[in-house]
Amino acid sequence: MKGTAAMFDAEASGAASDPDSLLAHHAGLHDPVSDCPILDGNRVVLLDQGRALVEAVMRAIGSARRFVHMEYYTLDDVTLDGQSLFDLLERTAARGVEVAVIWDAIGSGSTPDRAFDRLRAHGVRLLEYHSVNPFRARFDLRMNDRDHRKLTVVDGVVALLGGANMSKVYETPRSVGRGPDADHGYWIDNGIQVEGPAVGEIHRLFLHTWDDGGPPLQQRDDLAPLPIAGGERIRVDGSAPAERRPLYNLSMRAAIGGARSRVLLATGYFVPATAEWHLLADAARRGVEVELLLPGYSDVQAAVHAARALYGPLLKAGVRIHEVRDAMLHAKVATIDGVVTVIGSSNFDRRSVRYNNEIDAVVLGRDTAGSVEAMLRRQVADAVPITYAGWRARSRREHALELAARLWKRLM
Repeated sequence: MKGTAAMFDAEASGAASDPDSLLAHHAGLHDPVSDCPILDGNRVVLLDQGRALVEAVMRAIGSARRFVHMEYYTLDDVTLDGQSLFDLLERTAARGVEVAVIWDAIGSGSTPDRAFDRLRAHGVRLLEYHSVNPFRARFDLRMNDRDHRKLTVVDGVVALLGGANMSKVYETPRSVGRGPDADHGYWIDNGIQVEGPAVGEIHRLFLHTWDDGGPPLQQRDDLAPLPIAGGERIRVDGSAPAERRPLYNLSMRAAIGGARSRVLLATGYFVPATAEWHLLADAARRGVEVELLLPGYSDVQAAVHAARALYGPLLKAGVRIHEVRDAMLHAKVATIDGVVTVIGSSNFDRRSVRYNNEIDAVVLGRDTAGSVEAMLRRQVADAVPITYAGWRARSRREHALELAARLWKRLM
């Protein structure tokens, strides 16, 4: 990539601030990030709750005619409105649809082996990613190399991705709020449903992982042409750090570094490397409105303390920070300048850069950005604003927890 100052200086680029020029400006910034194509003609539907995303996945599975291909960090038998995901997969396979599922060994560690055995017995094809059991064929010593992706492709014409796993946490209603612990509280999440040419790129990512150990599949659609479905442009970022492709990180650097008016970012785990949080601070210093929606309550509370250690310099630079304290924030989404959306499985943290296989969609389009921005502003309105004075006045205990978390961060 070109140097940040040369590439992202707004005045030097000469582009105006109207939406069409902004779209062209950001498309130009993203084009050199990778060799992944930016594809025209996609329809994008925002699913603004984790439960809505899981429901959409289950609807798509129920309507499948040829194949269902899924890849999830956490695969569990989530049940919504009396419908069990695993029962649905079994019935779908029984009617002749090819059902193939990749699941991560650590992310799905609480799912009983007997549940996977049941799926397999009913014709569902399964691939465990990097087993942690030395007595299994897929055992891998690279414990940190995880498949953190969350995607479903049905019949090669519709794909769903986002922050939500196939997890029982989405059975919990909003009314529960924070709950007795993070796993039994309400989780804030979101994702998108995609139709159009980008579905083929999402499917190719699944097949790339499946072909590294899965049995042969009949329904591949590698080169199947997909018709125009809408007006949004999408590049699919399939980050794979083991292959030296941290594409989400590069895309966010391009988008934030080139931002002209505003950046809104929500992430469940905010543990950025130094260069990444400096990028946010630099954007705020040059007059960009930078707002972060972060968790104040987490299933990994050390990540919250690690994030809070960075609040001071960010707030001093002009970044606005809001914490969600009445629920578990798990979303991974950002919108920039009202024309760019980055949404998927990547957190704004070191793990998503260094270790995890991820999938994110970079959507260039005003409709998606407008919907995402409206969603994030509603969530910000319900969150707790953090002030510099309040951060400075935190307790000695908070200081100690932040120090420990910073040490923990270095070991990630």
